[in-house]
Amino acid sequence: MKQRTLGTGLTVSEIGYGCMSLTGAYGNTGGPARQDSIALIRRAAELGVTFFDTAEVYGPFSNEDIVGEALEPLRDQVKIATKFGFAFAENGVEPGGLCSRPDSIRQAVEHSLRRLRTDHIDLYYQHRVDPDVPIEDVAGTVKELIEAGKVLHFGLSEAAAATIRRAHAVQPVTAVQSEYSMWWRDREQDTIPVLAELGIGLVPYSPLGKGFLTGTIDTTTTFADSDFRGQTPRFQGEALAANLALVDVLNQIAAKAGATPAQLALAWLLHQHPWIVPIPGTKTLRRLEENTAAASVELTADQLADLRAAADQVSIVGARYPEAQDAMTNRDAPLPTR
Repeated sequence: MKQRTLGTGLTVSEIGYGCMSLTGAYGNTGGPARQDSIALIRRAAELGVTFFDTAEVYGPFSNEDIVGEALEPLRDQVKIATKFGFAFAENGVEPGGLCSRPDSIRQAVEHSLRRLRTDHIDLYYQHRVDPDVPIEDVAGTVKELIEAGKVLHFGLSEAAAATIRRAHAVQPVTAVQSEYSMWWRDREQDTIPVLAELGIGLVPYSPLGKGFLTGTIDTTTTFADSDFRGQTPRFQGEALAANLALVDVLNQIAAKAGATPAQLALAWLLHQHPWIVPIPGTKTLRRLEENTAAASVELTADQLADLRAAADQVSIVGARYPEAQDAMTNRDAPLPTR
């Protein structure tokens, strides 16, 4: 698989692997059996994936542990990204909500290193911007970890433009992780221009729209009570029916391109900028092989134009998250300063 560079020096496969679903996501109480998850991660590496994404909150904690075991024998061949920023007792804070206090970050990194079975984290993201902690303090703490060799690169997740600028002024940001796909393009208006200006990479999570862009969801689809998509406005009723217009276009162009809708959606992302690296997640080998094969999908100028036109013309209806979860998204509102 071809490689891409995030920021000024983190080189990774152009498609990564988001490991979140291996320990439960979208309403499932758990993922595959541990050994099946390990085998899936190692198969991804065989397919050329060198970029693996996890977080302490996934599980919580068990996801990092699985990734650590799976990649331990391959450590010098891969790059591992993980995240801090939620409140856990093991990090010295009262559990619940967000916490990016410097002392908490310093404890969190030690636990992540232990679970990941490594002496360094390639990319360390703040998982969500903490409204109670100046971003300069967060960036400064990660800078200390970089100087100590425990972290190699600093990242932000779901951060808005002004926050990115402030953090970058203290410690250069290598990558910003954000939801981005043909199904959610809001970051084109604010974040992406700043990333281009500052030379920061973009790592889209949910690049397949939480399954929507695979073409496997329609108006007859039902979700488990514990699946947050069932409470997400854009997956419900009239909104879902309206949004399927985008999938119809994907299906038409995919058939002509000799690709699946999922592959087309990933290829579209890769064609937006050379510093974009999507991290689709899956629990099945079939989908893993389908997703990684998207790296070889070549789109013509006409096909790209058709996809862009479709994305522009189809108005996506409904919020992307339930209200409580959407409230954690950092927007360009005043944040605390030192």
